[in-house]
Amino acid sequence: MSLPALAAVLYAIACLGVIGFQIALIAGAPWGRLTQGGAHDGPLPLSGRIAAGVSILIIAAQALALLSLVGFWPHWPAWTAWVAVIVQTVSCGLNWITPSPRERALWGPVTSTMLALALVVLIFA
Repeated sequence: MSLPALAAVLYAIACLGVIGFQIALIAGAPWGRLTQGGAHDGPLPLSGRIAAGVSILIIAAQALALLSLVGFWPHWPAWTAWVAVIVQTVSCGLNWITPSPRERALWGPVTSTMLALALVVLIFA
């Protein structure tokens, strides 16, 4: 497996982990302090759960865009990978500037690692 393909697969696996976290939030996991600015103790309110659902769609699309760039299904156009990396960059930045120290400590490194993987895909594919 080539380096960009490996990075895309690792990125997709990380996305699955993040999606799992979002599903847990929707189901009522008491992790409000770890997401969405850390404004909620315990489970998220309905609006936060809806935001988690939207996040799932965006994260899944990012994974599919980067997998497509290295030749995997669904074979989307290359420009979608650029969009995915832009979204990942914004996500990374937001997770480093969040007012929640817990969110920063968890998601700052996670989103930075995901950004590094996405850049490997984009640069070397």
